[in-house]
Amino acid sequence: MTKPFELDTEILARYLAEQGLTLDRDVAPKRCAGGLANLNFELSVDGQRAILRRAPSGPLPKGAHDMAREHRVLSRLSAHLPLAPRSFHLCEDAAVLGAPFQLIEFRQGRVFRGDDLSAMNPGEDMAAALPGLLAGAMADLHAVDPAACGLDTLGRPAGFVPRNAARWSGAVVTMSDGTPHAGLAREAADLVQARFDGWADGDVTLLHCDIKLDNLILADDGLRAVALLDWDMATLGDPIYDLATLLSYWTEPGDPEGMQRLRQMPTGHAGFPSRDDMAAAYGRATGRSLDTLGAMRALCQLKLAVIFLQLHARWVDGALGDDRYAEFGTLGVELLEYARDVARLGG
Repeated sequence: MTKPFELDTEILARYLAEQGLTLDRDVAPKRCAGGLANLNFELSVDGQRAILRRAPSGPLPKGAHDMAREHRVLSRLSAHLPLAPRSFHLCEDAAVLGAPFQLIEFRQGRVFRGDDLSAMNPGEDMAAALPGLLAGAMADLHAVDPAACGLDTLGRPAGFVPRNAARWSGAVVTMSDGTPHAGLAREAADLVQARFDGWADGDVTLLHCDIKLDNLILADDGLRAVALLDWDMATLGDPIYDLATLLSYWTEPGDPEGMQRLRQMPTGHAGFPSRDDMAAAYGRATGRSLDTLGAMRALCQLKLAVIFLQLHARWVDGALGDDRYAEFGTLGVELLEYARDVARLGG
């Protein structure tokens, strides 16, 4: 089993000095709460609070935990999107801290993790604010001109959606081979793939690929966003994909057990808006058609199931030491069942 990572400040200080940066040793680095894989530490560099963000150790799923990609995005996007914190240093040499890492500017505020609303201030109404917060963040990102910030070569937007349908469908079939849920995986993959026969590309924008409430930092004194975090999967593609990814986390009170146990956002609480409400808020904020959302939602629901199954497999192999991952196998199968049902019913 992989040992929990401990930040070696002696090695870090020596490395930063070689780069012309100073680790302020009188400020003890502090591990940031949350996150299922990437490691984040609050520290001080050259007299300024910063976040050291390090990829997990060991083999990684394709396209995930990419510090170089995230640095490329945040070092350029921050001047064009106020919600994007600036990344000011990248280290790709895994010999320094065991994996690539970067330094990102610190943003003060609150993070609401999972379905926990304990950080709310008196009089705040997260249920009323949530669709506007998330729709606004997506609309602002999707309005950025990729060429203006030097990110027009970030991805391969042509065929982005069907390519991802093939990727995630193939992944779930391959990784489920020989397991009790192999038949379920094949059924879900076939249903999702069928939704993208003859697919025509839509708009192309910058995509975050993991927008949800706990990737927003909200101001201490109000429900307004001050930062959008976790850009390591950012790319170019159809903006409805970002909306569909968000909705894959969006639990409603009548959802099956797997979605209830997911608890990625507080939307399962009574009084919170529905997925349809969230989609409508995005449509109003951007003026975009939502005609393709059903198919995209099926794809992104499948993607979420695969991610949980991948994390569980890495835990079984000893690459991840946190016992939170132990239940991800069961949860992943439950989410796979839900993805099949979403694809079957039309999203």
